[in-house]
Amino acid sequence: MDYISTRGSAPALDFEGATLAGLASDGGLYVPREWPRFSADEIAAMAGLPYAELAAKIMFPFVEGSLTYDRLLELTRQAYGRFAHKAVTPLKQLDEQQWVLELFHGPTLAFKDVALQLLGLLFEEFLGRSERNLTIVGATSGDTGSAAIDAVAGRAKVDIFMLHPKGRVSDVQRRQMTTVLAPNVHNIAIDGSFDDAQATVKRMFNDHAMTDRFAIGAVNSINWARLMAQVVYYFAAGLQLGAPHRKVAFSVPTGNFGDVFAGYVAAQMGLPVEKLIVATNVNDILHRALAEGDYSQGTVTPTAAPSMDIQVSSNFERLLFDLGGRDGKALAEQMAGFEATKAMQLTNAQREGAAALFSSARTDADEMAQAIRWAWENCGELIDPHTACGLFAARTAGIDASIPVVTLATAHPAKFPDAVERATGQRSGLPARVGDLFEREEKCVELTGDYESIADFVAQHASPKI
Repeated sequence: MDYISTRGSAPALDFEGATLAGLASDGGLYVPREWPRFSADEIAAMAGLPYAELAAKIMFPFVEGSLTYDRLLELTRQAYGRFAHKAVTPLKQLDEQQWVLELFHGPTLAFKDVALQLLGLLFEEFLGRSERNLTIVGATSGDTGSAAIDAVAGRAKVDIFMLHPKGRVSDVQRRQMTTVLAPNVHNIAIDGSFDDAQATVKRMFNDHAMTDRFAIGAVNSINWARLMAQVVYYFAAGLQLGAPHRKVAFSVPTGNFGDVFAGYVAAQMGLPVEKLIVATNVNDILHRALAEGDYSQGTVTPTAAPSMDIQVSSNFERLLFDLGGRDGKALAEQMAGFEATKAMQLTNAQREGAAALFSSARTDADEMAQAIRWAWENCGELIDPHTACGLFAARTAGIDASIPVVTLATAHPAKFPDAVERATGQRSGLPARVGDLFEREEKCVELTGDYESIADFVAQHASPKI
């Protein structure tokens, strides 16, 4: 399998190369040249496999040529051995139709762990084959940062610089990043929004003064390897609910479109997906794009679901590329227009292709609280605000009653205790494994949001590529 850029002009890379590169040199995102596909019989044969074995089977077509199947299986067993639940991503029933897929049993209590525990091992594997040092530069709206830091803290040949918007992540989210004191970890709080941080990261990938000196890598979902790992839990849930003989719908709280794009990949690989419901909060660029074809950047509004407070959804480009006939030149022109004007209309082909599999819903603060309250009062389940956006969308999507609807529970409720308590009167405690979080020492640098100050800081503290 090799990987091509959504913008058409960067050289194709193998899996190892795409993993270490992150963003393509032409500013695009790497995608597999073609989607591998499993037959119904092959999917049926995966039922009942332990999660690590299922992960190796699903991901092997993407990594072949860079990893053997046996080595991949060793890595998945190592990655998922750290999870607090033996099922890794357990599925829980709420009522006759609604289910939640708990993705928060990893070390930092968020779905990002499912991918980033593996990605950290992949970095270590591939860097061990060369003399290269890797400088990871990432932006986080809350959960990516802590999961990425946990995955690479203390690892050889890797420095990580994680940008987060100052004051716009929860206390738990911040502390999960800033209390990791490993010498290769650098937390940076910037004045501005997640979109500002993400724009800085993308600019650094295209800054030759930086890339000539440092091997800049990505842990955000612009990195294909991260999305690849997220495909697995769609298969895990689908198999438990009757796939390949029964369709399943998924409701996905999302801001950057990575988690729900993994569901799209699962569908391309043969999983029978009835619908992918894109659940946004009031920062609703994805809802507007899917409902009206209007992909226009607005102003970020802070909410109780900060990981979704995003107005530029990087991974949406991958979907537009696939639905637009994989025409890299045309997409490069379309994205250049968006980057210049902050507005873009989807083409007819993109709108029609999306409508076949996707729907969307926008959740405001009252609806978010209502969903948290419903889950507690009717099911005895505490859910976090992001999951609540997904559950609200799931319950209002109008999916046929014979089809199960799975909401992706993306974070542990204890990461957002104030919002949960306001809605239910219940305060979720941190699991014992992170119970001392508020007693740990913090370390963080505060910088303005301008590119030069951030690039200077990275240059002063990173190890050159060789």
